[in-house]
Amino acid sequence: MTKAKKTKEKKSKEKTKKVTQKKIAKPTTAKSTKPDKAKPTAEKVVKADAPRDRKSRGKTIGLGIDAPENKCEDHRCPWHGSLPVRGRAFKGVVRSSKSHATAVVEWDYHKYFTKYQRYERRKSRVVVHNPPCIKARDNDQVMIAECRPLSKTKHFVIVGVIKREE
Repeated sequence: MTKAKKTKEKKSKEKTKKVTQKKIAKPTTAKSTKPDKAKPTAEKVVKADAPRDRKSRGKTIGLGIDAPENKCEDHRCPWHGSLPVRGRAFKGVVRSSKSHATAVVEWDYHKYFTKYQRYERRKSRVVVHNPPCIKARDNDQVMIAECRPLSKTKHFVIVGVIKREE
């Protein structure tokens, strides 16, 4: 740095110090004739009892989904076990839930081809862990979240059921 730049920086720092000192040092003697409006303090402002409700329902996993009503003892459950969720989250439909604690979730999307100026329908299928407290069945619309690898093919877990198929 050149000497000129250093001196400019020092001067600007000194100016900011003086301005802040002046602002702090000003006494407030004159009062306005208008009545002061009562400002709410931290004690007076009462928020909804959301934190207490969340604690009673279970831990939060950061996706804005409520915990299921049922309890389970599965250590691979993101709500009642020790499985952390991270990364991607998707909404899909359960296509198969025949295996024990496993389901296949599928969702559709469109891919655009510029050459033909048209869209192609595609689908993604993922093998997911189905915790016993959620017990998603075929044709249920569910929310899934990425987690650590649970097996060779399972890297997602069902976090909640959006819509039950009856």
